[in-house]
Amino acid sequence: MSMFEILGYFVGFLVVIFFFSGIRIVRPTHRGLIELLGRYHNFAQPGFHWVFPVITKMYQINTTEQMVNAEPQEIITNDNLNARVDAQVYFRVKADEDSVKASQYNVNNYQYQIVNLARTTLRNIIGTMTLKSANSERSRINSELLRTLLQETSTWGIAVVRTELKEIDPPKDVQETMNKVVKAENEKIAAIDFATATETMADGQKRAEIKKAEGIRQAEILKAEGESQAIKLVNEAANLYFVGNAQLLKRLQTVEESLKNNSKIVLPASGELVNVIGEMAGVLPIKEPHH
Repeated sequence: MSMFEILGYFVGFLVVIFFFSGIRIVRPTHRGLIELLGRYHNFAQPGFHWVFPVITKMYQINTTEQMVNAEPQEIITNDNLNARVDAQVYFRVKADEDSVKASQYNVNNYQYQIVNLARTTLRNIIGTMTLKSANSERSRINSELLRTLLQETSTWGIAVVRTELKEIDPPKDVQETMNKVVKAENEKIAAIDFATATETMADGQKRAEIKKAEGIRQAEILKAEGESQAIKLVNEAANLYFVGNAQLLKRLQTVEESLKNNSKIVLPASGELVNVIGEMAGVLPIKEPHH
């Protein structure tokens, strides 16, 4: 093999290496910025690209939604309490050429600066609120944080999608006091519920007793009415029987009084009074046999 052949193979090998070293593949989740000798040259869409090695560079930028943590920090609230606050920011780099360029040429490190901007904004917002209002108005804090970030990052080529407060925790001693208050309130509610249930049960028993007493009373009334009706019927029958027999009625009353006092009386069997008593009792007097 001659020297020229060896040199030819060597040059061919270098050409292959040179070609492959310039290949760039851009994924669908990224966009590329190609710089030639340190100056912006062209925009790279997803797919195959070849750049001139050494003098040309490609920078790929992720355009999917990303999340950064604002990191926990102590913020003094308006009521002079140290609240521990943490938040998350969701954003993405816009996929058009101007936005991708802005994310690289208008801001040094957009992720780092978003974190610090979010922390500063949270201090400004929560510093004007009490701890109680900050916990109860999380949606308001999120809205104000999002609005500020959108305004401040408008030239960065990114879109802030949403912000989320992770925590607004009071100091440990305040948290313990709040827990005791919540526990006492829950115990109070439980005691009220128990008292209400007991009162309801007592009312039910009371109504049951009233109904029972009402039933007994009604039964006594019915019984008394029945006895009254029976007496009335007896009186009516007596009046009918003794009409025009006042003298006989008087005798019968005398006998009744005597029987009450256990007195013994003797009446002739043929007497009219005996016949009346017998007829009322359903018994006929026994007549003496004739001799």
